[in-house]
Order: sequence, then structure tokens, then C-alpha cells
Amino acid sequence: MNIARHLTIMAKARPDAVAVKVPRGRVHDAAGEKIDYLTLTFSDLHAEVGAWEANLVKRGVREGDRVLVMVRQGLPLIAAVFALFRMGAVPVIIDPGMGMKSFLRCVAHSRPRVLLGIPVARFLSRVCRRAFRSVEIRVPASSSPLARIKAQNPESKIQNNTEVSNNGLAAILFTSGSTGAPKGVCYKHEMFEAQVRSIRDTYEIEPGEGDLSMLPVFALFSPALGMTTIVPEIDPSRPATLDPSKIVRAIQQENVNNSFGSPTLWNKIADYCIANNITLPSMKRVLCAGAPVPAALWEKARKILPNGKLHSPYGATECLPVSNVNGDEMLQNKSACAGACVGRATPEIQIKIIAINDDPIAALADARELPPGEIGEIIVTGPAITREYDNLPAATAAAKIKSGDTIWHRMGDTGCLDADGRLWFCGRKAERVETAAGPLYTEPCEQVFRAHPQVVRCALVGLGARGSQIPAIVIQPASKHFDLAKLAAELRALALAQPHTAGIAHFFHHPKFPVDVRHNAKIHRLTLAAWAASGKAEELKS
Repeated sequence: MNIARHLTIMAKARPDAVAVKVPRGRVHDAAGEKIDYLTLTFSDLHAEVGAWEANLVKRGVREGDRVLVMVRQGLPLIAAVFALFRMGAVPVIIDPGMGMKSFLRCVAHSRPRVLLGIPVARFLSRVCRRAFRSVEIRVPASSSPLARIKAQNPESKIQNNTEVSNNGLAAILFTSGSTGAPKGVCYKHEMFEAQVRSIRDTYEIEPGEGDLSMLPVFALFSPALGMTTIVPEIDPSRPATLDPSKIVRAIQQENVNNSFGSPTLWNKIADYCIANNITLPSMKRVLCAGAPVPAALWEKARKILPNGKLHSPYGATECLPVSNVNGDEMLQNKSACAGACVGRATPEIQIKIIAINDDPIAALADARELPPGEIGEIIVTGPAITREYDNLPAATAAAKIKSGDTIWHRMGDTGCLDADGRLWFCGRKAERVETAAGPLYTEPCEQVFRAHPQVVRCALVGLGARGSQIPAIVIQPASKHFDLAKLAAELRALALAQPHTAGIAHFFHHPKFPVDVRHNAKIHRLTLAAWAASGKAEELKS
């Protein structure tokens, strides 16, 4: 079924319920300063989407067209994407934070016929003509004034135009490219439908809840779930600049129940709350994804969420959510597995651990499944699992395994299943360090050194050729002033205390880790490995 049908359903069932609230400044009343929001009901949002759809059709956009979406977060993104879904066009969404070179490469590869964009996007398409050579139509992306919509159609008549291209391509969403070139993931409507179903059932989400997502794309699920989308005051291209006071103010003022954000962002919010003796009683759940949740954040969440829980969903652009774990379960987790617990499989998802293999695996029968407790490669299947990358047959072959009509996706991650069926994440497969004594995995090793108070971030890297790599740890120190020799000795002592890190004797410090823009949490370890091997890195020595 066309995923846009959910908006039609909500507009019919709950026309006067609030769908979207967009911040537009500040107002003052007897209680003090408040965020001023533009508010749209589900009936309003449905009309807004209809206006976008009518404009796109008028400008020559057709069913099946690939449409590169370069608009602002919040209402423009929601309205544009749902309008494209409704008319059977294919939104192409690329994270501009991946860097201009990679972004332009993705544009050229996806071959959009239409650009729906803000002025700077349309200007870019004129300057970088080679990357945008497939574009025939450029549509300005400006939200239709709601007053004009209602003047044209006072009854906000609700129609269902979602019976097109239901079995065809629904969207192309690009991966972040944190450990390789970004790839366009092909989604069908049935896959989005399965995601909505899984998110609703896993987190027991009910219509009428308020959602504040700090990842713009994730906010697209809110209208389909009947939630009120509270657009956050955050620059999605620079999430590290987040002002936690603005997020807390929005949560308190709007009684927000749900939020999605990286561990980095929620760590800043939690620190702000604790420093100012603030709790967030309206919050039912916080979903933290993009990187493993550090142990300290689980504890902080318990202090600021008296009526809610911190959750860590595990997944990827190709399949989300795969599993989930919450704060209560983390306290109970006792296992022989190393790494970060990411919980049990979500409804309709199956998980297996197979022996690590860097080559394509054509059939599941060719893979060797590992028993509980043994670290290997994570593969998953289910109705939300995407089946291919856009026009990348080699990448598809490397990431997909067939078993009859079933497709298993290779997550590109290492991990293990424990005896109770919980999944433990051990790090990206491409970032494992292959020493002469055997492989080392990032998460089990880095956990040891993250315990040091002087370490903000750390990364396991390998020096030399795979198979005989020398393991090293790069740390991002908490301050600029520290005793190099003392820190080196303390890190080495931590290493010797654990069997799997005892062989790590080389330590480097880097002032600011390279991380992804999307979550501001994924460390580019391969970049750090090249830096550490370049001779420019300063090694800590005791």
C-alpha cells in the first residue's frame, strides 16, 4: 500500500488533531517567554500536501519521476515527501552533510529528472551542471500559505490519491557513507509500511503523542503514526551546535512524549538537565541511535526521565529497526558476550550471526552460522529489509544473501547473540583490526578506555597490513592540559586489566575526532587510522 495513505486516514479520523508545530519566534505572556508555533491540524496538513502535489503536477512532474528533495526540515520536508508519495513520484533524499564531493556524486548517480529545492539548491544545480545534468525541471520549494489553501478550498476536502505505484519504487534514501561510498537504498511502499508497523508496535506509540525528532528524515514517520510533529530548533547540517536549552524548553512547553536523537545530542541535553535540576516528566521514550549509547548516558537518562525510558534502536538505512534495548534491560544485562547490547529483534525481524567473510555470499547455504556467544557478522531479514541498491549490482551482491525468495541483509557490522537471544554490537566489520594474534573489534576494546575520565572519545585503529596489524587507541582528551606520560601509563594499565586489550600498547591523542554529520556520533576510524600511520600523530608515552 502507498505509505501516504496514513495521512489520509489520520485526516479523516482526527481532522482537528494537531499534526505539525513549526517554531517561528518567541512570544511573551503572563508566564514569561514561550516558543511561538505555526500549528497545522491533520486536515490542514492534508490540504498542504494536496497543494504541493497540485503544484508539482502543474510544473510537469509525473508518476515515476525521480525527484531530488532539497528543502528545509519540518513542514516543507513532510509536505514535499508525502505529496511525492501520493502522486507516485520517487523522492531522492541525500544528506548534504556528507561533503560536497560525495553529495554531487550521489546526485549524478541517482539521475533525478526533477529538483525540488530551496534557492541555494537550485543555484547549485546551475553551477554544478555535470552532476545535475539529468535534471529537466526545477521546482521552487516554498510552503504554500495555509490561508490561501483554505480560501481556495474551505472544506479542505479529503481525497485519496494513493493508488499509484504501490508495488514500484517508493523512494531512494542514501546511506551516510561512514565506512565507504554512500549508496542509494531502494525502498518500496511495502517496506515503509512494515517500518511504520514495527515502530508503532515496538514502542507502543499511540496517536496524539508529541514527537520531537532531531533527525529530519525520522520525523516523516510521525504523521503516519498520528503523532504531533514538534519541529526542533536545531540546524540539521550542524547538529553539534545544538542548544540544549531550546530542546528542553520545547519538551516542557509542548509536553513532548517522544524524541529521536544521537547519543551525542542527548548527552548534551541530559547534562543540561542535570546541571539545572530539570526533569522531563512528559517524556515516555527517548530513542538514541547512530552509535552505541555510552554507559554514563543510561544512568543520566534515569535521572531526567522519571516517567520514561531511554531506548537504543539498532538498524541502518537499509533496515530499521532491527532490534531495541531500553534502560531497564541494560541494568539486567549479564552476558558472556562483549560489546554493546542492542537488545532483542523487533517484530517480524530475524537475526543470524555468520562467520566473517569479506567476499559476496550468493546463498545462505554458503554462509556458516555461528553459535551464541561467538562474534561474527550480523545478517537480518524481514518485511522492512530493502532488497537492492540503486543501480549498484556489485554493492547489492556484496550486501545481500538469498535464501529462496527471502533476502538477508549483511549489516556490515560484527556482533554476537547471547543465550537469551539478545544481540550485542561489536563494531563495523570494515573497522576490525586483524592482528597476528587474531581480530580485535572496536566496541569491546573502546569500552575499556572510555571509562577513563580524561577520554571524551576513543577509537581502535590498526597500523600496518591486515593480518599483522598493530593495534592502537586514539583518544580525544577532555581538556587541552594533561600529563602525557601519566595518561599513557593509566591507559596502558586499563589495557592490561582485560585479556582482549592486553596487547594494546600504543596510544595517540587527537584534538577533535572526525565524525558523521547526520548523528555527530559515528567516528570515522579509517580516517583516524590513516592519520595515526602518517607520522604526523603524536604518540602518548609513559
